[in-house]
Amino acid sequence: MSDADKPPAADQGKPAPPGRGQPVRTATPGVVDVLSALHRQDGNLAAQEQKVANYVKEHLEAISSMTIGDLAAGCGVSKPTVIRFCRSLGCTGFPDFKLRLAQNLAVSAQYLHDSATGGAVPSDRVIDHVIDALVAGVDRLRREVDVEMLDAARDAILTTRQIVFAGIGGGSSMVAQEAANRFFRLDFPAINISDSYVLQMRAATLGPGDLLVAISASGEANAIVGACEIAGGYGATTACITKPDTRLAAAAGIPILVDLPEDPDIFKPTASRYAHMVVVDSLAMAVAQAQADKTREYLRRIRASLTAYHGRTGPQPLGD
Repeated sequence: MSDADKPPAADQGKPAPPGRGQPVRTATPGVVDVLSALHRQDGNLAAQEQKVANYVKEHLEAISSMTIGDLAAGCGVSKPTVIRFCRSLGCTGFPDFKLRLAQNLAVSAQYLHDSATGGAVPSDRVIDHVIDALVAGVDRLRREVDVEMLDAARDAILTTRQIVFAGIGGGSSMVAQEAANRFFRLDFPAINISDSYVLQMRAATLGPGDLLVAISASGEANAIVGACEIAGGYGATTACITKPDTRLAAAAGIPILVDLPEDPDIFKPTASRYAHMVVVDSLAMAVAQAQADKTREYLRRIRASLTAYHGRTGPQPLGD
C-alpha cells in the first residue's frame, strides 16, 4: 500500500470497535453501487470532496487508468481529500473505489445511455415488438434444440419417482413453477424450488430414481450449478434448460440447450423464458402421449373435480 493510500493520520490510533475476534462491521451505503452513491451524496459532501465527485462524474471511464495523484491533480485537491471522498462513498480507499467503479461501469454501461433502448416505441406497437422477440426466440429454439436430448429428458421423466424443478431469479423461477404445475397433472410427484438454501438441501436428498431439472437463462447461477452437482453426485438424474457452453450445461447429465442472445433494448422483457416454457410444454406433451391412457384418466379426474367445485362444464383451460 502506498503512503497515499494509508489512512490519514487523524484516523490512526483509534481504539478498535468492541467485539470478540474480528471487529464489528457495519453496513456502509454505497459499497455495492458506487454510481448510485455518487448521486446520492451529491450536495452532501464537503466542498473539496464535492470537487472530486464532480470530476469523477465527468470522467467516469478515465478513472480506472488514473493514480490517486492523477485524480487529486485533476480535481485540484490533496490526496487525503481523495481518500476521504472514497470513504464517504463507503469504500476503504482509492484502490477499492477504482475497482468498484470499474465493476459498476462494466455492468451498467447499457443503462447509462438512451441509445440502449432503441428509441421510444408507440403504444400501439409495443405488443408487436414483444411478439416479434417472442417469435424470433422460439424460432431459434426450433432450429437449435437437440431432439435427442428432449427424448432423453422424456424417458427420464417417465421412469422417475419424483421431479424437482429448480429456478433461481425472476424468469427461471416462474418457468420452474409452471413446469411443476404441468407435471403433477400427469401423475408425477413434482415440486419447484426457487430458494437457494432449500435447493441445496433438497438436492442432497435426491438419489437414484429421482430427477432434478435445473432451469437457468444464464447457466452460471452458483445455486443452480451447485444443486445439479450435488444431486448428480448422489446418483440422481440431472437435466437442464439453459445456454450452451455454461457451467450448468456441463454439470447436467441431460442438457437441453439453446443460445438466445439478449435483446439490446433494455426495456424489452427477455424472450428466453418463452423459449424455456416451450421446452417444458414440449416435454409435457411428449410424456402425456407416451402414457396416453393414464394421462387421459388423470386429466378427466381433474376436470371432474373442478366441475364439482365451480359448476362450469364448458371448455376452459385445465385448472383455470
